Amino acid sequence: MADRPNQKFRFEPLDKAKHNRAAFFCEHERLNIYLKEQANQDINKRVAAVYVLTPDGKVIAGYYTLSQYSIDAGELPHEVTRRFHVPRYDKLPATLLGRLARSKEFKGAGLGEILLMGALKKALEHSRNIASFVIVVDAKDDKAKDFYKDFGFMDLPGHPNRLFIPMQTVEQLFPEGALNATAGHQSEHE
Repeated sequence: MADRPNQKFRFEPLDKAKHNRAAFFCEHERLNIYLKEQANQDINKRVAAVYVLTPDGKVIAGYYTLSQYSIDAGELPHEVTRRFHVPRYDKLPATLLGRLARSKEFKGAGLGEILLMGALKKALEHSRNIASFVIVVDAKDDKAKDFYKDFGFMDLPGHPNRLFIPMQTVEQLFPEGALNATAGHQSEHE
């Protein structure tokens, strides 16, 4: 379970030939089904990029998905548009953090935070090549909503479980050197 001291984890793009999707179980059945039945189709159709957190290249301790997205500029709170000098466009480019799940086997090991930080870092890296003003997430429940808010996500008015975080805020979490050192997303976490 969570008693895996000094175990190192790394992020990798999901590879159906090497990652054991069948053994992955989290608390939300829809996230289990997605990984086992839909994720590879989404990768092949370029609908989502799926990254797994693994200790050994086979076991999936958790995963997340990222996709391109857009958001109506008018939906952002006024204080955000003013603070971040939002251009007057109808739509703004965004990144959707579509799914984030941690295996029950690793509950209590702090992997939720590692998964989220990995997703934010990957989204930030990609925003340097394909513009993204915010990262958007739809929280499954109030517990998930509180989790995201602990990391700076804010409510998107008019959408009860949708939250966002400006990319400029994400950028402050990762010094430039940290991004360059982890290019390729092969960073290890203990």
